Amino acid sequence: MHSLAKRVLRTEQFPLLFCPGCGNGVVLQMVARAIDELEILNQTCTVGAIGCSSWIATYFNVDFMKVLHGRTLPAAIALKLTDPLRKVIVFTGDGDCVGIGGNHFIHAARKNIDLTVIMVNNQIYGMTGGQVAPTTPTGATTMTSPYGKIEPPIDACEIAKAAGATFISRWTTIHPRQLLKAIKKAIQHPGFAFIEVVSQCPVQTGRYIRGSGDPLELAGWIQKNCLSQAKMAKLSPQEKEGKILIGDFVEEIKPEYATQTYELIHRLKKYSCNQQV
Repeated sequence: MHSLAKRVLRTEQFPLLFCPGCGNGVVLQMVARAIDELEILNQTCTVGAIGCSSWIATYFNVDFMKVLHGRTLPAAIALKLTDPLRKVIVFTGDGDCVGIGGNHFIHAARKNIDLTVIMVNNQIYGMTGGQVAPTTPTGATTMTSPYGKIEPPIDACEIAKAAGATFISRWTTIHPRQLLKAIKKAIQHPGFAFIEVVSQCPVQTGRYIRGSGDPLELAGWIQKNCLSQAKMAKLSPQEKEGKILIGDFVEEIKPEYATQTYELIHRLKKYSCNQQV
């Protein structure tokens, strides 16, 4: 067994429950490498809700919370406020994060609380049977949109930007080096950090949307359709349709919620002591 797994992961939980060819294993490995390289295992805790990607949180040899569908961020905020030095990493899916958990996502970003939120986007509800998701492309067929999805998909990075997130990045499971770099930056960033990871799902996305359950074909689709800003700039408006922009989009420093909360508590305690005197 690889030494990284022995140092960082709960090896007694192996083998992983993910389907063969799923992209969650790539995300798990990159986060494990980031934790190991930053030497923060003893400072880290993880949070996951319901969905395939949320199970990633359970494999790290750290304290973790498994919570209700869409409720990762309230739990993560509580963990952060009880100990501002704690590194809280949230694992969520596209349905969990911007579907049922959409309002929590907006307000956590608005508060700029120091969390690292990793949203694995397979463009469908994977674990529950292949229903249409907020990120499902227009026209795609799913179990609950057999004649094609009518409405446009949500762009989670744009929502995060509008809400006030101070670190935003989008990569894919076929860009592991860039993803690792982004995860390390996000963990070290003093504010709300959001990373979207476009991932393959051979069982549901492959069957319903792509017409193939072959992981290599699905990885090829990601490579062809997830493009950098430089590559996007060379395409016509028609050629850009259906393409997904990848890269690091936002990185700025603003006042952080947990820090401000403890500063307020300190001021109130000092004021209270002065009033008693």
